[in-house]
Amino acid sequence: MADFQNPRLSRRVLLGSIAAVPAAAAMARARLPLTAPLARARPGSATWPSQPQWDALSSEVGGRLIPAGRPSTPPPAALLSNPFYVGDQVWLTQSSGWVGAWRSEPSVYAVHAQSASDVAAAVRFAARHRLRLVIKGGGHSYLGGSNAPDSLLVWTRAMDRIEIHDAFVPHGCRSAPVPAVSVGAGCIWGRVYRAVSVESGRYVQGGGCTTVGVAGLIQGGGFGSFSKGFGLAAASLLEAEIVTADGRVRVVNAEREPDLFWALKGGGGGTFGIVTRLTLQTHELPETIGAVRFTVQATSDEAFRRLLGDFVDFARRRLLDPHWGEQVRATPSRRLVVEMNFQGIDGPTAEKVWQGFVGRVQANPGEWKIVQPFFALGIPGRRFWDADWFKSHVPQAIRPDDRPGAREGDYWWAGDGDQVGIYWAAYTSLWLPRSLLEESGKERLVDAWSAAARHAPVTFHFNKGLAGASPEVLAASRNTAMNSEVLDAFALAIIADGTAAAYPGWSEPDTRDAEAASARVRAADQAIRAAAPNAGSYMSECDYFLRDWKRACWGAHWRRLETIKRHYDPEGLFIVHHGVGSDRWRNNGFTRLT
Repeated sequence: MADFQNPRLSRRVLLGSIAAVPAAAAMARARLPLTAPLARARPGSATWPSQPQWDALSSEVGGRLIPAGRPSTPPPAALLSNPFYVGDQVWLTQSSGWVGAWRSEPSVYAVHAQSASDVAAAVRFAARHRLRLVIKGGGHSYLGGSNAPDSLLVWTRAMDRIEIHDAFVPHGCRSAPVPAVSVGAGCIWGRVYRAVSVESGRYVQGGGCTTVGVAGLIQGGGFGSFSKGFGLAAASLLEAEIVTADGRVRVVNAEREPDLFWALKGGGGGTFGIVTRLTLQTHELPETIGAVRFTVQATSDEAFRRLLGDFVDFARRRLLDPHWGEQVRATPSRRLVVEMNFQGIDGPTAEKVWQGFVGRVQANPGEWKIVQPFFALGIPGRRFWDADWFKSHVPQAIRPDDRPGAREGDYWWAGDGDQVGIYWAAYTSLWLPRSLLEESGKERLVDAWSAAARHAPVTFHFNKGLAGASPEVLAASRNTAMNSEVLDAFALAIIADGTAAAYPGWSEPDTRDAEAASARVRAADQAIRAAAPNAGSYMSECDYFLRDWKRACWGAHWRRLETIKRHYDPEGLFIVHHGVGSDRWRNNGFTRLT
């Protein structure tokens, strides 16, 4: 989940050879003709598998082929608002849809995979029978990539093993050993942080929301609260195990099939195959991690503009370094809401950083009213993902999974709860280049930000731009498939809104409300783009209706990604919206266009 707020919605098994295989031989093993069909099979069609064929697949995966249909009666609201419960159901996704785009529809069957061989069997079956194939781990795809009707789902939730390495060297590599963690495709970040940080005293760069899936976030590039300090999550990837469209299990890294390995570092999840395990480098855990909170309300439009201008000056001077991340939001009510995190400095040092800006606000009560007084809180780094610590010290910050039999230590951040099951009205993002903070760009940025905030809350995510990171972090993040604009961006501007959960068969969305919210978001998006008209977007958090999505999401990397896609998946078995190769298919992924 992205960490946005809006006022109405108060985050080595190696099988066989791993050498690259020519596309023709790969497709022959999958029993597919080299010319792809124009349409995939659907239930009731002549090409849909027979029951004996489904039974054979079930036998091959040890009985782990399960019906994926949704029950007619919804569970209690308390369960539907629990992201762990949602993630535990084969027929649910963490978003329930997007107005005018998609609805959360369950598959016909799912392979509840427990191993790479289960995944490989499902891939071969889908290729052989020309099925729509869907992959779900955490189920957080805003663009609907983790669900599709009339499909076969590969559900990796049970593949959640975590292994800590003191000294890891990727297969076939001559690099020096480094501390690392290997995680299964079904792992979620909260559990990985607990294993790596709370229990082992190390840090792994991952997502901000505790229930986001590791595999999807890494393949999308991936940001956490401390990306300016540790880089893109994908930049820490050392090795991946992946099942490709030919049904083979491959172990890839910087030496073995390096193009495919590179594509997995930000080229998009569900596109090049099904990742079954990832190994990530771990880092020294910051001694202190903390948060800063401050909310100010301007008394007039002009005072609001001056407030934003002062903040931009402050951000240029004090926030572009590895210590700071998370977000600052401007709202239609003329509020500036600061919800930032820090690492590597203590609470008093963080407070001193903000002293000048806070002091100026306090000295001008006629223009700026303090709604939430400033505070900075630092805690031991080892306790930051420790549910027990939060329960004892800051219980209001988390929501524990209190279901009977829930796994110990599972929780979600209180601020992420309103996104569970959300039906999206709109979601846009835009990289903001560092030059906008300088004198030559400041006025343009402040004009655009204040104009956009008249329509909808506009949040600057400072952790989702790497300007201010160290040369080492920038170099590692440059060696990923992400749009290189992220390297020079001081933040990612996100504007989003949504309505209550609306799963088909249980409830219908208020489309009038959603369309009105969408109009507000789009007006705000148009206004903020005046500051950076040609800027790109983050593919995991971009507009479903983004027209120039290839350039916006990948920039100059698009052609290389397209070449890799055609080599490893020439028939387009793996298709997600705005994914590499999706331009050859209709949005539903069933009908080929070219």
